[in-house]
Amino acid sequence: MKKTTVLLTMLSLVCLFAGCNGKETVQNESRAEQKAEALREEPEEQTELIVFAAASMTETLEEIAKVYSEKVPEVKIVYNFDSSGTLKTQIEEGADCDIFISASGKQMNQLDISADKEINTEGLDFIDPKTRMDILENKVTLAVPEGNPRNINSYEDMVQGLKDKTILLAMGNEDVPVGQYTQKIFEYFGLDEQELSDAGVITYGSNVKEVTTQVKEGAVDCGIIYSTDAYSAGLKVVDTSTEEMCGRVIYPAAVLKASKVPGEAEAFLDYLSSEECKTIFEKVGFTCIN
Repeated sequence: MKKTTVLLTMLSLVCLFAGCNGKETVQNESRAEQKAEALREEPEEQTELIVFAAASMTETLEEIAKVYSEKVPEVKIVYNFDSSGTLKTQIEEGADCDIFISASGKQMNQLDISADKEINTEGLDFIDPKTRMDILENKVTLAVPEGNPRNINSYEDMVQGLKDKTILLAMGNEDVPVGQYTQKIFEYFGLDEQELSDAGVITYGSNVKEVTTQVKEGAVDCGIIYSTDAYSAGLKVVDTSTEEMCGRVIYPAAVLKASKVPGEAEAFLDYLSSEECKTIFEKVGFTCIN
């Protein structure tokens, strides 16, 4: 009986020990699987893709970056938003950049060796012409602050108010695309910008977001901005410019010749023409070209 009892006790201990080892093995395998899954979901190293883009694209491109990161987690989009003129200067001065998206063809042409020499007067050769494409079209609009205190309802009202010196208008600087479109509108209506500036009825912004902010805060009576910026800021648009007034507002994009990741850059440009991106762009008022 004693021998039988001892034998049964030993067998119980062996089984208990084996059971513990088996449980621990299962736990270890589970942890290993979890680690492997985490590695699959989160790449050890991401490739940075640096995109210089017009300030008017801030909201849409930030939304697109979130979607793209889910589709291509190994690529991290890094944006630099500002006026196209400022971005062009930064590129010219050697800033790291893989893709340039301008709010006007002028700044892109100034960096494109294949462009008209009357525009690219310095013979700058920064972008890859083979990758260049027009991706979006925007509209130049006249927006007013909440309540529209000066009751401005059209460009004609703006013109009369400027002539009478009874309103204050916000516009972009001359090196900013939205400012250049505004200058064309002035020419269309026969307004003298210098005269208006001297009279103190114009304020300026270094990019379209600064102009938009002045309108949003009620610091001015009206401002000339893009329809997409008016939408994003929740501003009321009282008039929209025609092509005759200031031309078409086309956004070209291209990969830079100095890009360290040209393959990733071209892939992202292609993605910007996808149906998924089209929905995001058109939601705020852009018109997709490709």
